[in-house]
Amino acid sequence: MARGEVKKVVLAYSGGLDTSVIVPWLRQNYECDVVCFCADVGQAEEMDGLEAKALASGASKLIIRDLREEFIRDYVIPTMQAGAIYERKYLLGTSFARPLIAKHQVEIAAQEGADAVAHGATGKGNDQVRFELTYMALNPHLKVIAPWRHWNIRSRQDALDYAEEHNVPVTATTEKIYSRDRNLWHLSHEGGVLEDPWNEPLEDMFMLSTAPENAPMQRGI
Repeated sequence: MARGEVKKVVLAYSGGLDTSVIVPWLRQNYECDVVCFCADVGQAEEMDGLEAKALASGASKLIIRDLREEFIRDYVIPTMQAGAIYERKYLLGTSFARPLIAKHQVEIAAQEGADAVAHGATGKGNDQVRFELTYMALNPHLKVIAPWRHWNIRSRQDALDYAEEHNVPVTATTEKIYSRDRNLWHLSHEGGVLEDPWNEPLEDMFMLSTAPENAPMQRGI
């Protein structure tokens, strides 16, 4: 897609490393207005300071929608009732929030008069499919920008370097370079040492739980 073809884009924004660097990248490569959209599906304190961060990154505004009730009612509970467990181990979490986020992103694109939507899913996973199938189902006329399939950023270290170069405020560091996804149902990590499947998760990843060996011995009520 050439420069100038996009006037306004709505970005699915979390405030993490990936979506933070996407904001200036979109402005630089498409010379367009960037509206950030954050779906509140239970990220808790991760929402703190999000508007200031989005504006500092170059967005024209941040729109937040509280989707927690809809997420639980229409996605989490039906999934639990169906007993849907991926490969009999993974209780989903990230995946079933994506169509909900994309649905409201399309609504906001219409509300804002945007001609494009963007997401921060990588080019190697299924999240890109979840976002884009929803976009196409609800508004096939929207242009879809998936930076990870186009830019020359190839790693999270590259993203950190880009953030520093463009003065983008991020909390990720070389030591804690994980990509996190949190909602009411779960918290997942990827990147860093987890790129090697032989590595076990480090204890500092346990933000909602405790390592079994450090858990209280007394029985709960």
